[in-house]
Amino acid sequence: MSDEIRLGATYLEDSHCHFLVWAPFVDRMDVVFTGPHKQVVPMLKNDQGYHYAVLEDVEPGSLYWYRVNGRKRYPDPASRYQPDGLHGPSQVVEMVFPWEDHNWSGTRLQDYIVYELHVGTFTEQGTFDAIIHYLDVLKELGVTAIELMPVAQFPGSRNWGYDGALLFAVQDSYGGPEGLKRLVNACHKKGIAVILDVVYNHLGPEGNHLGVFGPYFTDRYHTPWGAALNFDGPYSDHVRRFFIENALYWVTDYHIDALRLDALHAILDVSPHTFLEELAARVHEQAKRLNRQIYLIAESSINNRRLLFSPEQGGYGLDAQWNDDFHHALHTLLTGERTGYYQDYGQLEHLVKAFREGFAYSGEYSKYRQRSHGTSSKDIPAHRFVVFAQNHDQVGNRVRSDRLSQILTFEELKLTAAIVILSPFVPLIFMGEEYGETTPFPYFISHSEPKLVDAVRKGRKAEFTAFQWQGEIPDPQDEVTYLKAKLNQELRNEGHHRVLNDFYTELIKLRKENPALANLNKDTQEVAGYEETRILFVRRWYGEEEVIIIFSFNNSQVSTTIPLPGGHWQKQLDSSDERWLGNGCTLPDKFDSKGEVTLTINPKSFTLYTKET
Repeated sequence: MSDEIRLGATYLEDSHCHFLVWAPFVDRMDVVFTGPHKQVVPMLKNDQGYHYAVLEDVEPGSLYWYRVNGRKRYPDPASRYQPDGLHGPSQVVEMVFPWEDHNWSGTRLQDYIVYELHVGTFTEQGTFDAIIHYLDVLKELGVTAIELMPVAQFPGSRNWGYDGALLFAVQDSYGGPEGLKRLVNACHKKGIAVILDVVYNHLGPEGNHLGVFGPYFTDRYHTPWGAALNFDGPYSDHVRRFFIENALYWVTDYHIDALRLDALHAILDVSPHTFLEELAARVHEQAKRLNRQIYLIAESSINNRRLLFSPEQGGYGLDAQWNDDFHHALHTLLTGERTGYYQDYGQLEHLVKAFREGFAYSGEYSKYRQRSHGTSSKDIPAHRFVVFAQNHDQVGNRVRSDRLSQILTFEELKLTAAIVILSPFVPLIFMGEEYGETTPFPYFISHSEPKLVDAVRKGRKAEFTAFQWQGEIPDPQDEVTYLKAKLNQELRNEGHHRVLNDFYTELIKLRKENPALANLNKDTQEVAGYEETRILFVRRWYGEEEVIIIFSFNNSQVSTTIPLPGGHWQKQLDSSDERWLGNGCTLPDKFDSKGEVTLTINPKSFTLYTKET
């Protein structure tokens, strides 16, 4: 972090604390302390609109508010902790922690095997500390990075996290600042990186008081969640400071290894030097100071390659991006769904292009959008794309919030796993996916304002119109909706769930140990799709190591001839094997190729061969 005094309450030791808040149009700002030492202390104001005070006899744990113009009081916009929830007072926090990760410098992005989880539903307790108990399980699976859905303070005790209103405060019901630090510390001790979702495109509708303090929002643009944040208008330098300081806070004070930036298509900014460019530059500078590998991972639906281009190339300088195209292409092949945005996919060629390049749409006409969509990703390295078959959005934003385990057969689940894990991209597993979790993951909230709750209910119904899904949406406000989303972790040790978990473990092990699979390079692969037989063929190599992977999306057994370099090929993994509860193998354990090979391939199956050297 820079040497400048930080926003919020910064404890300075010796019972001194510095308070700083930006409110350029507020004439008077007071710090109002609660508890046994009630007092009201006026703050000074500088010419930039920052109100500040250095106060004595303030200890960690002190509770305070900011009072605006002698009237209403509010939590600190940069509060570090809200022990009594979103609407309570802020607490002074001493950021000292006994870190044990001094030798930790991070993990290469190429080596990330990401496991996305929601803190509240991953365990019965719904806390950071409860997650620590499962780190050995995740490490045994092969996970190298966990991704936490947003943990910034939201209303009530249950929420996806994208309704955060106090972005510096760690959710009290999850365990607060100390709980998050204990989790990150435990992860690093086990060699697991931590990614944190952050939301810089909007704030939640309840408890959002930023507009009271200053021109954080603009009416020049609008987002699906209301007014856009002011990243390019008058006073935007100070708005940017707030969000950039937030990013630096997570990577510095909490040792977070990567930030996943939510919905960047909703950050509207036409300035010559955009907020995203400045954010990337500042985070990467901090990574150098800390001597750690720290990444910014974009979520965006517009297939804009500039997000990943360097500033010298006219880009924003982010490190990686979630690739929705890969998901949509795979999902439509598996399920046959063609409503909403899925109408743009459904042919094997879409998955072939996603495997070869990254984006399936790089300027082609999109029927869903009714315009051309996307830019070319040919020259973007493979390790800068994150791919998945499921994530919180793709499960939660379905009318029944059903997972693939409720839609697909067991053979299709194994095929899905292989497609994602053995791709040349960074794979992401959504919590419970690895063992076929059966609980839904619906959208849930715990707002306190009835009108807002009603608006959320109506909004959710409207969102599903384009997909023509039938059925009632689970009430997001009902606590039962939230409780039904909690994982049944015991399933991973039972019956076919255990077999699927073992199958994922074997896939990840092969990916890590075989150089041809571990090398994430689009230039050292050949990808072919046979639309008529619905076979996807992939050949990948690195040095003398070479593999072929055969994926069948056909509903029946097919024979097909595939061009293949000469050599001796040895089977390494076959989803049809009885070990994986398959229907019996049709492909040989070994075969020789003299330029092509004819194979009989089981429906909805996957097979991996390595070339003998």
